[in-house]
Amino acid sequence: MSDGVDGAERDGAVAPGTGSGASHESADVLVVGGGIAGLTTATFAGRAGLETLVVDDGESILRRNAHLENVPGFPAGVNARLFLDLLAEQAGEAGAAFLDGRVTALDAGDGDEHHAVRVERPGEDRVLTAPTVVAASWSDASYLDGSGVVLLERGSKTYVETDDCGRTAVDGLYAAGRLAGKAHQAVVCAGHGAEVGLAILEDGGRPYFYDWVAPEGYFTERGREVPPGCEEIPQAEWEARERAARERMREAFADPHPGEPTMHPSVVERRDEDGG
Repeated sequence: MSDGVDGAERDGAVAPGTGSGASHESADVLVVGGGIAGLTTATFAGRAGLETLVVDDGESILRRNAHLENVPGFPAGVNARLFLDLLAEQAGEAGAAFLDGRVTALDAGDGDEHHAVRVERPGEDRVLTAPTVVAASWSDASYLDGSGVVLLERGSKTYVETDDCGRTAVDGLYAAGRLAGKAHQAVVCAGHGAEVGLAILEDGGRPYFYDWVAPEGYFTERGREVPPGCEEIPQAEWEARERAARERMREAFADPHPGEPTMHPSVVERRDEDGG
């Protein structure tokens, strides 16, 4: 991706879009990690109107997957890197912005103070602040040392203690997906990312976000108001959206994805030692 928070190409990805304009220094929601859980949380937060910034070092575990076969809606499976790229595109169009970099430290704020996150980038360090931070970086949790969250060591893995919706012991700090101890399944981590997104909205006093598009009259002809996050659209509109969605998918799947699976670091090290 490009220097800055606006979306750009990543490992053959389609540009995620320009996002909601979260500044380089602050955001409403700061998501650490651009994997399935983090991107799903970012989509929910962005669509609800929160300035959302995803800090990503490009090392999602999903990029190691040769072919993803356990995601609903893909009976023959789907290229894991393409799936991740489409999630990033969706989050960007929902309003999320992106910043390349590795988070190296988190200073939890006291009371009304915002949390501060230090981001390491080529040639610079940057400090970002946000009232809400979501840790969704399965590959590295060392930046959480001293933050006040409860870290659980299980063998060689580190997890964050949370409730079912990703809340930690520190107000405004959440953990999503594998880092929160969820199963190593793409769909489970996506679902938990959504739960964390909804918890953020609930804790911020925002109305429940239904994220549902209904045919015209579904609510109003029963004397009901259209719920937050929902909309009613006439037949011509939903037919147009369906055509656009089909075209979008044809374009996304027209050619093989250019990216290859990322090998496990230990295998790379062994191959280097063997000269292979």
